[in-house]
Amino acid sequence: MANSLKIKISIADRVYPLTIMPEQEEGLRKAAKTIDQLIKQFEKSYAVRDKQDVLAMCALQFASQVEQKSIDKEMTNEQTKERLIKLNELLANHL
Repeated sequence: MANSLKIKISIADRVYPLTIMPEQEEGLRKAAKTIDQLIKQFEKSYAVRDKQDVLAMCALQFASQVEQKSIDKEMTNEQTKERLIKLNELLANHL
């Protein structure tokens, strides 16, 4: 990593030293901020025993968002494919 950058990211009151590429820094810092905001939200809304429970809930929420986007993308791709097939049939019938 010739152009690597050493940063420290804080998540759930713990500091994590990372060696990253400079172009990753903004995304990582935003992600850490989002995680900390979500932790505070969960701690405020639910009776939580410890940080591990909150972190597990955060991980579940982020993973479910990724999976839902994947499902939505598959549905959109399938709908687009069906529309293109119908449009192709209409064009073929018209010509």
